[in-house]
Amino acid sequence: MSEHVDIDKQVRIYFMVFGALMVGTAATVGAYYLEVSVPVALTIGLFIASVKASLVACFFMHLIDEKKIIYWTLALTVAFFIALMALPILTSVTDQVGDFAEVEAHEAH
Repeated sequence: MSEHVDIDKQVRIYFMVFGALMVGTAATVGAYYLEVSVPVALTIGLFIASVKASLVACFFMHLIDEKKIIYWTLALTVAFFIALMALPILTSVTDQVGDFAEVEAHEAH
């Protein structure tokens, strides 16, 4: 009998996560209709997508019950992801500073 109660609890959790994912999908569609700038729209969209991805990873992939090594691996992956996403921004800033230095040198002559 206790197994039956445990299964009902798990099924209830899965339905709650499914409902949260549906709300997240509706929020994503609703965010499309907001009159905001592109960077703000991207931030909103990525935040909603991150929450939905976290729900899927934690509950449907059962990562919420895993050992600490999984969390350290995930944290390392997130750190590398952030570093790789920052590379184009840093390259763009470096190029702009280099272009500015070239313009100053050209104007000095």
